[in-house]
Amino acid sequence: MPRVTGLAHITFSVRDRDASIEFYRTVLGFTEFTTHDRKQWLHTECRHPCGMVLGLIQHKDHFKARFDHRRAGADHVAFQVSCLGELDAWEERLTDLDIDHSPVVRSDRGSVLSFTDPDGIQLELFCPAEPDTDED
Repeated sequence: MPRVTGLAHITFSVRDRDASIEFYRTVLGFTEFTTHDRKQWLHTECRHPCGMVLGLIQHKDHFKARFDHRRAGADHVAFQVSCLGELDAWEERLTDLDIDHSPVVRSDRGSVLSFTDPDGIQLELFCPAEPDTDED
């Protein structure tokens, strides 16, 4: 099978590109690096310090309804954090920014903190569970 070497980018369709840019900049630390405004759409790519690229596209003739994860498409996007302490710091940050979010939910698989962007796209901050290092 031919190889896939990583994730190149994710692009979200949004109702208001500029509001989404501000959200992803302020909340998660993305910065704009390219913008293309066309007759039918506005598109901006943003990069996170970790290297992830996020595209935000506003279709000018598109509906103004919020995202619905129950319809075909992406259900959510999870950003990985390095440890539970980071996840706790994110919970504090979201509270300070007055962004509605879940509490940190811990499980055998890992721990997660959920919130949504201005369009209702569910975002998660995820810390994988520590590998089991029990030695007999």
